[in-house]
Amino acid sequence: LPDHLARLSLADLFLDTLPCNAHTTASDALWAGVPVLTCAGRSFAARVAASVLRAVGLAQLVVTTQANYEALAVTLAKQPKHLAQIKNYLTENRRDFRLFDTPRYVRHLESAFVKIVERFRAGLGPDHVVVAASRATD
Repeated sequence: LPDHLARLSLADLFLDTLPCNAHTTASDALWAGVPVLTCAGRSFAARVAASVLRAVGLAQLVVTTQANYEALAVTLAKQPKHLAQIKNYLTENRRDFRLFDTPRYVRHLESAFVKIVERFRAGLGPDHVVVAASRATD
């Protein structure tokens, strides 16, 4: 993994695939400090990278047409300073993004499991489970 992330970090821009977006690879690229450009489609598989980008505050790198995808790719390629700013933003903030906060995710998942078991023990049927933030960092 360290070699993989080191190689990824050498890229200026990750051009996502169509019609099936990158999933873990998009997350890896962002963790490595590489901006991801994606074109969100209509299916789940075509929207994953868009969700990942929104989770790190980079919705401006999500487009919805191939023409906009190509135009933004060219624009970004011609603006190395702007790409460097995005890369810096990713590198400086990656530990603060909830997308990469595994301990928080685990706390929330465990809390959901507890609520599910409580519903079951109370004789209640399946339903939506809402996990509220338990502390300021959640």
